[in-house]
Amino acid sequence: MANETTENELNQTGEPGTEYFMETLPGQDRYVAPLEETPLQDVDSVDESAPATSMWADAWRTLRRNPLFIISGLLILFIIVVAIAPGLFTKQDPNACDLGNSLSPASAGHPFGFDLQGCDVYTRVIYGTRTSLSVGVLSTLLVVIVGTLIGAVAGFFGGWVDAVLSRINDIFFALPMLLGAIVVLQMFKTSKSIWKIVLVLTLFGWVGVCRIARSAVLESKNLEFNTASTALGSTPARNLFRHILPNSLAPIIVIATTSLASYIVAEATLSFLGVGLPTTTVSWGGDISSAQTNLQTDPMVLFYPSAALAITVLAFIMMGDAVKDALDPKSRTA
Repeated sequence: MANETTENELNQTGEPGTEYFMETLPGQDRYVAPLEETPLQDVDSVDESAPATSMWADAWRTLRRNPLFIISGLLILFIIVVAIAPGLFTKQDPNACDLGNSLSPASAGHPFGFDLQGCDVYTRVIYGTRTSLSVGVLSTLLVVIVGTLIGAVAGFFGGWVDAVLSRINDIFFALPMLLGAIVVLQMFKTSKSIWKIVLVLTLFGWVGVCRIARSAVLESKNLEFNTASTALGSTPARNLFRHILPNSLAPIIVIATTSLASYIVAEATLSFLGVGLPTTTVSWGGDISSAQTNLQTDPMVLFYPSAALAITVLAFIMMGDAVKDALDPKSRTA
């Protein structure tokens, strides 16, 4: 080949660097292409003119281009507006019922008709949004706070602290959340409120977040920034809350987004079984439970609160999937 030289030829030229080549036997010659004809100098090149970025900035840029995130975000925004200001969508009182309208079909001003008690189904669906969303959001916040703190402490300090907290986590993990919530709520069924539902769901729901937080902290605490911070005299508590936890939030945010939908379903299930919110509180689960007796004759009374529940859950699941794809580097294609 015209542009290739053997190692023996390089040794004979006496050019700088030839001391790294040893004499070869016949048949062992290797050919080295001239450096100027190879693109190796561009392999490690970095575009220094590009602006600095972060994981959160990359995630937001990915989310903005994801149709799943846009659709779910618009749905969730609409659901939040309905929950905050139901008066914008209906002027009726959800508890104003007239037995004379029992199971009446849809009419002007009452697009969903009436239930067995003569209550406006549309109005109850609108006002039920606030109850279901409140339980889901509050449960998720408490679960994330409790689970993250316990998991972070267990993963960071290790040793007997990790052993004790992990065994407690295993005990609660073995208890089904819905079954445990039913048992506890039956013990305190004299008083029913949103906060009691939230606390019970938190009691049995923190274990999943705890495990995720513990794994994330175990991975982050061995990275270089934690070693550097310790060498500069930072205390363990400062390292944990200032450096390690912020770098471990990505998987916690993902599981929190997807878990919110499950807590909305759990509240509806508990209300459906009669151990959740009181009958005086407007909720989708309570309305579904009341409508089951007329499923064969008037299925639409059950359909509307069920559809509202399904759409809300689907929106949060879609949001969770979009956030997971954005925060997971392995799922990125560009």
